[in-house]
This record gives sequence, structure tokens and C-alpha cells, in this order.
Amino acid sequence: MENKDTKEAIALKYNITQDNAPKVIAKGTGNLAQEIIKTAQENDISIKEDDDLVKVLLQLKLGAEIPEELYEVVAEILSFVFEIEDLN
Repeated sequence: MENKDTKEAIALKYNITQDNAPKVIAKGTGNLAQEIIKTAQENDISIKEDDDLVKVLLQLKLGAEIPEELYEVVAEILSFVFEIEDLN
């Protein structure tokens, strides 16, 4: 997910067999955000923009699972990613 105006990005990882919830595996602003986005693009990882969610997730520590109150929003994003992957 990225925020183009302020160059903020978050990377989430979710292993359905190992994780209780998606985890924050990278986050940053400015140049670091650009690197996160570039790495995602180079590895054909889907990018979804959601400025409000990025702001909330930036407050989490690296490795932290997303809080339960964000499950519904993140589930919508995961659904989007799975749809994109199915189309390819």
C-alpha cells in the first residue's frame, strides 16, 4: 500500500497456515517508502493504495500483527490481491 502525496508505504505478509493475522514486514516514508514500492514492483507484488490505512499501519511496530479492529479492512485488501493474482 502506498500514499503518493507523502510517500508512505507499508508491506504486509500473511501466511494463512502460520500467522493469526497479517504482519507488518516493512514500513517507511520518503526514500524508504520508494524502496518498498520499487521492491514490490520488481517482485510483482500487488500494490493497493489506501491513505487512511497506511497512516494507521505506520504506527505499528515491524513484525506486529495488525490489530483485530483492522481485520475487515485488511481482508478487503487481501481479497483485492487474490483477485488480481487470479487474473494473471
